[in-house]
Amino acid sequence: MAKVKETAVVDSQTWLGDDVYSMWIRTENITAQAEPGQFVDLYTRDGAKLLPRPISICETRKEKGLLRLVYRVVGGGTEEFSHYKAGDTIEVLGPLGNGFPLEACKEGKKAFLIGGGIGIPPMLELAKHLHCEKQVVLGYRDALFLNEEFTPYGKTYVATEDGSAGIKGNVLDAIREHGLKGDVIFACGPTPMLKALKAYASEHSMECYLSLEEKMACGIGACLACVCKSKSVDEHSMVHNKRICKDGPVFKAEEVEF
Repeated sequence: MAKVKETAVVDSQTWLGDDVYSMWIRTENITAQAEPGQFVDLYTRDGAKLLPRPISICETRKEKGLLRLVYRVVGGGTEEFSHYKAGDTIEVLGPLGNGFPLEACKEGKKAFLIGGGIGIPPMLELAKHLHCEKQVVLGYRDALFLNEEFTPYGKTYVATEDGSAGIKGNVLDAIREHGLKGDVIFACGPTPMLKALKAYASEHSMECYLSLEEKMACGIGACLACVCKSKSVDEHSMVHNKRICKDGPVFKAEEVEF
């Protein structure tokens, strides 16, 4: 799959709450190749900010060449993006990384799609492409976003840290509270959540695929800024590392160490 750098046009942008924004961009070449779990690099207009901002792909509308990015404002780059309006242009590189293996959940199996915080958006595109029974479990600090958009694809459960919606607690609390069972886990979210899910999957003899969140620099595997510990030796660095941007961001749970 060839990554492409092109000038995209903002189609629309909306505020979802809690500093979270949803932006649709028109980028036909990248959209045509994008797969669930991949990401793109967005470049700011500020010459002082040389590095791009990696953002997960939330949805695609391939027939229209549209790509959806749902992101949280956490710094100057994403703050700039939040002010973009329809018709504005933005430099985009992608699609980047390796996505979720769709073949891991075939018909007859039952999947958990688990998202935590800003790890929720990439699970939506996955939900649209998995052809098996799906259970969606979403974890939030407090304010909800995107949760209603998952309901056409599977029964959706919510956990919030403050108990304002769904189960009070985390995604595993929701799974246990509802007595949910499954064959395979697909997840994206903060490291403590992924670490707990890896242990849960091992305990229940389940396949588990994790999309790791990490600050990135180049986004293409050259700089070694985003590495995680791995069981195998990386052929690029010759140590027990995996480059999240290049080898991931999706890994089989037993491949990585937390």
